[in-house]
Amino acid sequence: MRVIGTVGLPGSGKGELAEVARNAGVPVVTMGDVIREECRKRGLDPATDHGKIATVLREEEGDDAIAARSLPMVEQHLESNDVVLVDGLRSGVELDRFREAFGDDFVLVSVEAPFETRAERLLDRDRDDSDTDVEALKKRERRELDFGMGDAMDRADVVIQNTGTLAEYRETITKLFEEGPEALAEADA
Repeated sequence: MRVIGTVGLPGSGKGELAEVARNAGVPVVTMGDVIREECRKRGLDPATDHGKIATVLREEEGDDAIAARSLPMVEQHLESNDVVLVDGLRSGVELDRFREAFGDDFVLVSVEAPFETRAERLLDRDRDDSDTDVEALKKRERRELDFGMGDAMDRADVVIQNTGTLAEYRETITKLFEEGPEALAEADA
């Protein structure tokens, strides 16, 4: 059994990593989907209220609220799968929650890219929560860092620098799932 979590600033490539995992048959639990679902339950638009609800959930249920809501989904997938991907950790507190639940079977991968690269990616994509300008992206990034994302990134077991081509990135992700996080950690050393 192995649970692989991802952390990274907006536009770093977490979504692409999750898509490659899905295509490889790895179940994906997307923490942002937990927030989007809560927006819908409250009659709010995920495109405009995602950040607000993420903050409210943490205020109402604790800093690890989204991780806590994700755990049952991860555990359900582990009943019939050896590997599960948890997409989109936002804090060291969430990391602690997953490490408490899964111990050494939990591995955190930080996906990183320069701001300019991430901004270009986000401005090019068409998604309900994508930012429409650089200032909106900077605001979103500050919110993410305020949640403690920098702490989680600093504590990651493996770092993937997503600065090359899409093909190179997909090759790295494939290696992650075929050979395990250890193969990427060895490449970084």
